[in-house]
Amino acid sequence: MSGADTQGLQSFPEALAGRDAWLEPFDWYRRMRADEPVRYDSNRSCWDVFRYADVKRVLDDDETFSVEPGIASDFVEPDDFGEGLMLETMILRDPPRHDEIRAVVEDEFSPRTLRDREPRIREITRDLLETAVTEGNGRMDVVGDLAYPLPVIVIAEMLGVPPERRDQFKEWSDAIVASTGADDSSEAVADAQSQSLQEMGMYFVQLLEERRDDPRDDLVSTMVSAEAGADAHLSQEEALGMCVLLLIAGNITTTNFLANAVRCLANHDLFDAVADGEYAVPAVLEEVLRYRSPVQAMSRIATREVTLQEETIGEGDRVVVWLGSANRDDRQFDDADTFVPDRSPTQHLAFGHGTHYCLGAPLARLEARVALEELLDGVSELSLVDTPLQPTRSSFVYGVESLPIEYELAE
Repeated sequence: MSGADTQGLQSFPEALAGRDAWLEPFDWYRRMRADEPVRYDSNRSCWDVFRYADVKRVLDDDETFSVEPGIASDFVEPDDFGEGLMLETMILRDPPRHDEIRAVVEDEFSPRTLRDREPRIREITRDLLETAVTEGNGRMDVVGDLAYPLPVIVIAEMLGVPPERRDQFKEWSDAIVASTGADDSSEAVADAQSQSLQEMGMYFVQLLEERRDDPRDDLVSTMVSAEAGADAHLSQEEALGMCVLLLIAGNITTTNFLANAVRCLANHDLFDAVADGEYAVPAVLEEVLRYRSPVQAMSRIATREVTLQEETIGEGDRVVVWLGSANRDDRQFDDADTFVPDRSPTQHLAFGHGTHYCLGAPLARLEARVALEELLDGVSELSLVDTPLQPTRSSFVYGVESLPIEYELAE
């Protein structure tokens, strides 16, 4: 992955290059939906798609809009780990291979299976909050104290890797999803991505080898078993790609989902109403997903010439669909720029749509629900600390690097 590739494929649109713009991109989305719902960006060599119906169409048509040609990745791109080892993952595979790879671990992420994990997730959440409250003197950082460590510990336990590695996991994940902005060096970003992918990849190569010799009750062992299975076998590269994907996705999505939820409740003065049961937490979280989607964009490649909004997209052209814009489209949602905590139905696209609908969506929903319930149960008089927010530095992941809050202990 060269610096030029990263600049061309992952950099922000010019209108969102500044940090303030990426913190609140929704006015730009609104202008694009009205004036240029499908437009070509020569700086990034891609088409941008902004309206709900068009975004949904792209995500729903695997034959016309493929994920396979290497650059169409929602989380990570294929990269050489230095020993001829190629990272392969289901998000870079169209059906039927995508479905075969996904089937290996899909049951572990079903709502039915995850119900058994809820007590452990709640225990982890309470431990994290107890530590934050004990050490915080009425303040905590929602991201650093809760939203980041919770999903990393959970996915690490599911994979079978030690949770004490979570700081390293965060460093790797942040580097891999980083994008270049106006003040960033594309070559430096690309080098950090390459090094992080290599380090993470080699870590999982070693762990996969250990599980081949000593299988356990974890997802890595499940993947090792599937490598030799007749029905749903994985190659070594596919097992490695699945490990990396689950770790990054399990870290990033819930972290930003939960932080965005707290930010929404604070900005709309809803902490007390939700804590008192006036609004149901699951419904509130669905509106958070629509209103401030943790993943704002996904990429596809056109497999043939196709027309969208009277624009002709050529075969082989890259297409970026803006989920965050689609979820604010007044053509689909009444009063779309208003946060409605009991909005129903939502039909948002925060977790994608179609074949590549996010595998970890049920886990992200569960973790966010448990964390928000425990937070609102344990503290009161919540408010954001008056400090500038810094957006996550990624052109598709949306959140903030830190979210300090003040509170009183609940009686």
